[in-house]
Amino acid sequence: MPVNLFAPDPANVLPIRGVRLGVAQAGIRQANRKDLLVIALDAGARVAGVFTQNRFCAAPVIVAKEHLCSGHEIRAFLVNTGCANAGTGVDGVWRARESCAALAMHHGCESLQVLPFSTGVIMEPLPIGQIAEGIPAALADLREDNWVSAAEAIMTTDTLPKASSRRITVEGKGVTVTGIAKGAGMIHPDMATMLAFLATDARITVPLLDKAVRSAVDRSFNRITVDGDTSTNDAFMLVASGRSDLAEITDPASVAFQALVEVVTEVAIELAQAIIRDGEGATKFITINVTGGRDERECNQVALSIAHSPLVKTAFFASDPNLGRILAAVGKAGIADLDQTRINLFLDDVRVVSEGGRDPDYFEADGQRVMQQSEITVRVELNRGEACGNVWTCDLSHEYVSINADYRS
Repeated sequence: MPVNLFAPDPANVLPIRGVRLGVAQAGIRQANRKDLLVIALDAGARVAGVFTQNRFCAAPVIVAKEHLCSGHEIRAFLVNTGCANAGTGVDGVWRARESCAALAMHHGCESLQVLPFSTGVIMEPLPIGQIAEGIPAALADLREDNWVSAAEAIMTTDTLPKASSRRITVEGKGVTVTGIAKGAGMIHPDMATMLAFLATDARITVPLLDKAVRSAVDRSFNRITVDGDTSTNDAFMLVASGRSDLAEITDPASVAFQALVEVVTEVAIELAQAIIRDGEGATKFITINVTGGRDERECNQVALSIAHSPLVKTAFFASDPNLGRILAAVGKAGIADLDQTRINLFLDDVRVVSEGGRDPDYFEADGQRVMQQSEITVRVELNRGEACGNVWTCDLSHEYVSINADYRS
């Protein structure tokens, strides 16, 4: 069961003018389930995005990056679940391009104006025939208010769809941001760590849109980890349809740009946290805050060392305050001149360690009380500077092993 995560209410997921979404059941891996999504963009929409850093990236990542960099106006995204089209070599790239051509033929655009995205089982050929047959149904389903159905269509091991919206007023004009994401396993901060599609009706230059997506991802999807494995297929895309009445954003120092970055980041954080709450087999949602570092990089380095430790994660699953495991993770984070005698450790409001040793007022019953909660904050004070960093993660349970052992069955 997900940790304090609930299915989104379609009434609260706001449409974006100029962005329509349609889904279909193409039978890519399972019958009678939504598994194909088309996101259609009106003329004039602008697109920016970031992709997985995994060097064994999937064919759709290769093709999407090529098309995005081609200079052509992007008019559609084509997303399928059930087959990742990864580890498929030259044939996989050909199939990704053929899927773009199939959508372009029906949508009245060029194949270079389509970005492909896939998720699912690795090393299986993309079923072009089923995708091509499903495209007309997805196009017939195109609606601006179809975000929740779209979120369902991109799920793999997710137990719930993930969607978020915000509407703000900037310079007296309304601006809306809406997004969806999928992800539950193979989650690790190396941009991206899932598939996520955000859109806004703001008008903004492409360089600033790119700046916005990179700023948002560094504060959201690059701060989450389930299992330390970076997927081959991940992407985070941001669309600006330009249909808001707000004047075009051209200045990175403007109030409008800062407001847009902030609201995009808020939506991205909510989606990123939803991925952790729905992590495969998760029973605990864990926030790791590291303060007092010399820079943000080393704070995040320590936080990730804790978040990636199987010993730490299994202790959280067992509600066992075996907190020496956290200290060991801090120590192996790779900070050569770390002074352990200056480190303090807290579980929520309970100080466990002071100046590198067990706090004299700490009782294990207090630690166990916190460890039994479904949401826990771990705070580490390094006391060597003013910087801070944070990561969101989950525990590691028997169910995680079962899900991944049986994934292809």
